[in-house]
Amino acid sequence: MSSLIPLLVMLPLLGAAVALVAGRRRRVQIAASVTTLTAVVVIAAVLLGTVDASGTPVAVSVGGWPIPFGIVLYVDRLSALLVGVSAVVLLAVLLFSVGQGYADGDDDTPVTIFHPTYLILSAGIFTTFIAGDLFNMYVGFEILLVASYVLITLGGTESRIRTGVVYIVVSLVSSILFLAAIAIIYAAVGTVNMAQIAERMGQLPASTQLVLHLMLLIAFAIKAAVFPLSFWLPDSYPTAPAPVTAVFAGLLTKVGVYAMIRTETQLFPSSDVNTLLLIVGLATMVIGILGALAQAELKRILSFTLVSHIGYMVFGLAIATPAGLGAVAYYIVHHIVVQTTLFLAIGLIERRAGSTSILKVKGLMRAAPLLAVLFFIPAINLGGLPPFSGFIGKYALFAAAAQVGTPLMMTLIVGGIVTSLLTLYALMRAWNLSFWREDDEPDEAELETLDRVAYLKGAPAAGVQTERRAIPKIMTAATAGMVAVTLALTVFAGPLYDLCARIGDGIAHPVHLSQLEEEAGQ
Repeated sequence: MSSLIPLLVMLPLLGAAVALVAGRRRRVQIAASVTTLTAVVVIAAVLLGTVDASGTPVAVSVGGWPIPFGIVLYVDRLSALLVGVSAVVLLAVLLFSVGQGYADGDDDTPVTIFHPTYLILSAGIFTTFIAGDLFNMYVGFEILLVASYVLITLGGTESRIRTGVVYIVVSLVSSILFLAAIAIIYAAVGTVNMAQIAERMGQLPASTQLVLHLMLLIAFAIKAAVFPLSFWLPDSYPTAPAPVTAVFAGLLTKVGVYAMIRTETQLFPSSDVNTLLLIVGLATMVIGILGALAQAELKRILSFTLVSHIGYMVFGLAIATPAGLGAVAYYIVHHIVVQTTLFLAIGLIERRAGSTSILKVKGLMRAAPLLAVLFFIPAINLGGLPPFSGFIGKYALFAAAAQVGTPLMMTLIVGGIVTSLLTLYALMRAWNLSFWREDDEPDEAELETLDRVAYLKGAPAAGVQTERRAIPKIMTAATAGMVAVTLALTVFAGPLYDLCARIGDGIAHPVHLSQLEEEAGQ
C-alpha cells in the first residue's frame, strides 16, 4: 500500500508534463488534468481507508534511503483526508475553468499555461500534506507558491500584476523565514525529519525551542493569513480569475493551517504558546469579520470572512485536546468545501450580472433562481446555521473549549458565536441586495434600501462593472456539484465527525521515530 503514496506527487507532475507537451490541444490537456486528479481522489480514498482501518500511518522512504538521508513520505488519517478533499475541490474547479475557457477563450485561463500550472499547484499541495520532513514540506510550499505566482497574474491586467507583486513579496518573506528556521533546526538537532526533531528537540534549552517555535509559527501564520499577518489576502485574491480565486481561497490558507498543526502537535508539544494562539485566534475572527462588514464587493466580503474563519482553526488548535484537534480537522474540511463553493457561485454572479458589487447587482432572484440557491446554501452554511456542517464544526469547537473551561476559553466561545452571527448577517445582506432587490425597482425605493448600507458606497472596488456573459452549463454543474458536496458534509456528518475524532486522537499522540522507520520498511 505504501507504493501508492509517491503517486500522489508523481501523477500531477506527469500530468503537467503531458499538458505542457500538448500545447494548445485543449482536449488533450483537459483529459490529462481530469484523469490525473480523478486518480488522486481514488488513491487518497484507498489510503484513507487503509490507515483508518489499521490505526497506524503509512510511510515510504523514497529510493530506499534510510532516515534521515532519504525523503520520507508519510500518510496518516489527517493527511489522507486533506489530500482527498483537496483533489475533489481541485477537480470541481478544473471543470468550472473548462466551461469558462470554452465560453471566453483564453483571456482569463490561457490553456497552454493554465493546465500545466494548475497540476503543478496540485502537486505542491499534495507534497506539503504528505511530507515527512521539514525540508520537503518547504519544497511543497515552494512548488505551490511558484505555480500560484503564475495563476494569480493570468491575463496580465494592471490590477492582477499589482496585487500579484504584493502576494509574491509576502510569500517570499514567509519562505525565507521558513527556510531560515529549517537551517537553524538542522544546526541544532542534526536532522530535518519531523519524527527525529520531535525526539531531539527536548534536549535544547527552552529559550532556543521557543525561538524556533515562533519562527515556524510566524512563517506558517503568514501563509495561513492569521491576523495581523493577513493584510495581503483581501487585496490579492479578488483580482484573480474566478477559478483561481476559488482554489486559492479553499486550499492555500489551509496548507498553512496544516503546517501549524504539525508544528504544534509533533515538533513542539511541550512548548506552550496556546495562550498566544487563543488571543491571535480571537483577533483573527473579530477583525476579519469586521472587515467583511465594511465591504461592498462580494469577493472582498468572502476574502475577509476567509481570514475570519481561519481564526476558528487557530482557536481549535490552541485548545490542544484531542476533541479540539478533531474539531479543527472537521472544520478544515468544511471550510475548504464551502469557501470554494461560494467563490464559484460568485464567479457565476459576475458573469450573469456583470459585477460583484452588492450596490450594483440586483434582480437575480427572478432572472436566475438557480443561482440564488447555489449561493444561499453555502452562505448559510458558512454562517453556521443549523443543521449544516458549519454549525456542527463550530459546536464541536465550542464544546471542546467548554471542557477546558478557562475564562479565556469562554471568551473565545463568545467571540466565535458573535463572529458566526456577523458572518451570517454579512452574507445574508449581500444575498438580499443582490437577489431580492428588483431589477426594475424605482430609484426612490432603491435609494431607500441602500440608505441602510450607505457606509458601503465608498468601499473599495464597489463600482467595478464588466459586460454580462452567458453561463455555460458545465460551470453551473460544477458549482451545483460542490453545493451537493457541502450538503453531503451535513448528511454524513456522523461518520465524518467520528473519523475526525480519531484524527484528533492520532495527532494528539504523534508517531515515534521507531514506528516511522518500521512503516518505511527500514
